[in-house]
Amino acid sequence: MPRTVWSGAISFGLVTVPINVVSATEDHSLRFHQYHLEDMGRVRVRKYCEAEDREVRNDEIGKGYQLTKEQVIPISDDELRDLPLPTAKAIEIEAFVPLESVDPIRIGEGYYLQPSGQVAHKPYKLLAKALGRSAKVAVAKYAWSGRERLGLLRVRDDVIVLHAMRWPDEIRDPGELLPPPVELSDEEIEGALALMDSMTREDLEGAEFQDTYTEALEQIIEAKREHREPPALPEPEGEPGQIVDLMAALTQSVQKARAGRGEDADIHDMPKKTTKKQPAKKTAAKKASGRKPRRSA
Repeated sequence: MPRTVWSGAISFGLVTVPINVVSATEDHSLRFHQYHLEDMGRVRVRKYCEAEDREVRNDEIGKGYQLTKEQVIPISDDELRDLPLPTAKAIEIEAFVPLESVDPIRIGEGYYLQPSGQVAHKPYKLLAKALGRSAKVAVAKYAWSGRERLGLLRVRDDVIVLHAMRWPDEIRDPGELLPPPVELSDEEIEGALALMDSMTREDLEGAEFQDTYTEALEQIIEAKREHREPPALPEPEGEPGQIVDLMAALTQSVQKARAGRGEDADIHDMPKKTTKKQPAKKTAAKKASGRKPRRSA
């Protein structure tokens, strides 16, 4: 059972649901330490006090906000925990919105919310059922680790899930990354749609969605442990060359995708290339207007 990372309540109007928060995900990546190559001695990062010129223990370390170069304001964990905010003790639901109205770039880490105690069972089930039946998600505020955050509540297998959300002013404007205006033909757009159709799946099950990088690392580590040569790994496909004919590249991509799925690789419905062009829609880059108020969802 994962450990509880926060305890409090969900505030839903006048309904209060005591909950425990646990992580909804696991990281199975292999972790490496740093070693001195000459003698394989462990290299560690030590916590050092510049003022006293000595190493310090964890119980001597606290938080502080640097106001000026010379002045640091100490902030204790108790002060952060006892902030005079309703969100310091509860996840306050502010609104319910359609999921499609939330830009996925704002959605972050996920946590399971577990009902805490017998008194929480009925209101927890009520909120989960209401969320599931309405096909909407809840947008809430909560305060963890010295800052107030936005969160998204949804239901997964009858369990309420909290996703951390980024404030609007934390999302960078992508306008400066746009390529210069180019012309695209209807045939090229239809070709891209045909490629998307040939790569469409009903789920994310299968070997394509497995972590082959970690598997390869595990094979190398096991071989070295047994003092034998690591297994030969398949070479990655060559780097793609410069695209000269976009329609030809699309056609070949569709053929490859269909052949990989055991389908007829002959393409009968790809549009024929013509010389007719139409300008692509030009998107104006939105200028940043300073920091936005953190009260908008």
